[in-house]
Amino acid sequence: MFQTVGHEGISLYAEAMQLPLFQETTQGKSAHDTLHYQPQEDDEVEDLYHLLKRVKEECQVEGVSVGAILSDYQRIRVENVCSRLGLVSLAYLWQRDQKMLLKEMIESGVYAVIIKVACLGLKPSKHLGKSLEEVYPCLCELADKYGVNICGEGGEYETFTLDCPLFYKRLKIDMSSVCIHSDDEIAPVAYLKLNQLSLTEKLEATISHQPVMDHSSIYIDKLTNTTSQISREGVCTIYVVKRKAFSSF
Repeated sequence: MFQTVGHEGISLYAEAMQLPLFQETTQGKSAHDTLHYQPQEDDEVEDLYHLLKRVKEECQVEGVSVGAILSDYQRIRVENVCSRLGLVSLAYLWQRDQKMLLKEMIESGVYAVIIKVACLGLKPSKHLGKSLEEVYPCLCELADKYGVNICGEGGEYETFTLDCPLFYKRLKIDMSSVCIHSDDEIAPVAYLKLNQLSLTEKLEATISHQPVMDHSSIYIDKLTNTTSQISREGVCTIYVVKRKAFSSF
């Protein structure tokens, strides 16, 4: 469920967005790995439950935004946690066309770099540290040839966002080192260890506090029944509240 590569920069995300930070060490593991999740105390999903419970109590949030695109495994687990906490799970990206979605992310000002590669066609020496814009043509080619998930939802790669319209400041990787996990000839696995990070100022004109909602109404009907009953105004309100909560854990 959780990405650990790049966790060194989490505290800077909170500072870049000027929002509170909630962190918890996950003690669990994927003990319940079937598609339909049932609460099990030693499962990592319960770590998420306890953290979101604390966030709800302290920040009074109403919704949680999940980035699932095609992964029922991820979406169902977040929905399970939300249903138990009385929160609304919002999956705005659900079943989006991946090529179009990644292109929109790049064009909207999300500047993210590859910090882990783990699939056929992605090379540590060539692709680690490259921006999504730089690797987009390669990802499209790999998707056409081998069925790679362009957005990396299958674990093909991981990214670290250095800037986006919600940031008041940009993140900068000052020092990093390459760690080889598997030196496989066909599909090597490697990641960037972020040894030193810093924040730099941004021009005010590049800061935006309005969530991008252009496609939300198209996909609301594909979410859970609870979500589909929310008015368009309600979804926007919950999204803004959740934006604050998401940046907090």
